[in-house]
Amino acid sequence: MEFVLIAIAILVVALIAGVGLLVGRGRRTTRLDDDAATGTTLTRPRPPAPVEEPRATGATASGLGLPPETAEAPPVELPPAEPEPGLVFETPPPSAGRLVRLRSRLARSQSSLGRGLLTVLAREKLTEEDWEELEETLLAADVGIAATTQIVERLRTQSMVLATASGADLRELLVRELTAVLGPDLDRTLGTQRREGRPGVVLVVGVNGAGKTTTVGKIARVLVGDGKSVVLGAADTFRAAAADQLETWGERVGVLTVRGREGGDPASVAFEAVRTGVEGEVDAVLIDTAGRLHTKSGLMDELGKVKRVVEKQSPVTEVLLVLDATTGQNGVVQARVFTEAVTVTGIVLTKLDGTAKGGIVVSVQRELGIPVKLIGLGEGPDDLAPFEPRTFAEALVGGAD
Repeated sequence: MEFVLIAIAILVVALIAGVGLLVGRGRRTTRLDDDAATGTTLTRPRPPAPVEEPRATGATASGLGLPPETAEAPPVELPPAEPEPGLVFETPPPSAGRLVRLRSRLARSQSSLGRGLLTVLAREKLTEEDWEELEETLLAADVGIAATTQIVERLRTQSMVLATASGADLRELLVRELTAVLGPDLDRTLGTQRREGRPGVVLVVGVNGAGKTTTVGKIARVLVGDGKSVVLGAADTFRAAAADQLETWGERVGVLTVRGREGGDPASVAFEAVRTGVEGEVDAVLIDTAGRLHTKSGLMDELGKVKRVVEKQSPVTEVLLVLDATTGQNGVVQARVFTEAVTVTGIVLTKLDGTAKGGIVVSVQRELGIPVKLIGLGEGPDDLAPFEPRTFAEALVGGAD
């Protein structure tokens, strides 16, 4: 009896201390803890191949079996995950038409801008004071000096038309001019397509508080709604809450989340997430990065390292910078700093529903030459929408469905 009790005790200790990889039944998570061997599960929508045992690897200080800077990772086949009892996958709506559906919400928050512009333009004869009021209205919405000057000058040339235009004509004229400065010809496609047999790899960067982790989860919902398979990488290892939050987003739509131990090497987690995506033949890998203060150069260097390490597995096809629209012109300053660390290819503007500063879209694009690709219009899981200049301009002006 004593021998049996000792054997049971040893078995319990081994199970507690020796299991570094925690993949719960139905929980779409690969946890990369100390002394972890590699191995993952994959969920819908792409049916994976049968599981194959990975070869053993030695532990490193980062918590991964292989150092990403020097060693090649073993191939891993991804077995199908079985849903946890009571866990119901959500099926998000597709991305097409999202901004149209959310336009009324944007229009409500920007109504003062639209009313102000239309009120001035509808006056029978525009004086110099009227044009100055128009400029002030645009600047107050963070449109920026250069874009404001362009809009006002173009409207001035049409002042004779404005004197006889109806309300509907004025609105259409203003929508057309705003659309022109919003860059309707900019490429706003997301780099989430598979290329040359590898997944699209998206790095999401930005300071804490901008809604970065939430944005990653919402992008996953957009992609799943469009029928794509996704892996999430929780590379913000300095905030345990960020990894927990991202894991929850992944579970809701049935996608895998790769996360590491708190305080671990972010580049290692990002490397493992991409490797998992490559081996699982998914469409896209979304990586949430650390978002501490953008004024510390060491943190920018860290972002550069994450990108370099990831590209040992697969090219980064998109770098999205998440900006809080309520920060106004400070968002432009943030964007400049991040573009020095990594090549930012697109902007995500969040919290546009709670501000009348919608003109920041224009400022960011004109000053940085980077297109706004997604905008967040609320706290709901499906309140992230692809940016459409004409629809956005119509919402800014308001006054029509």
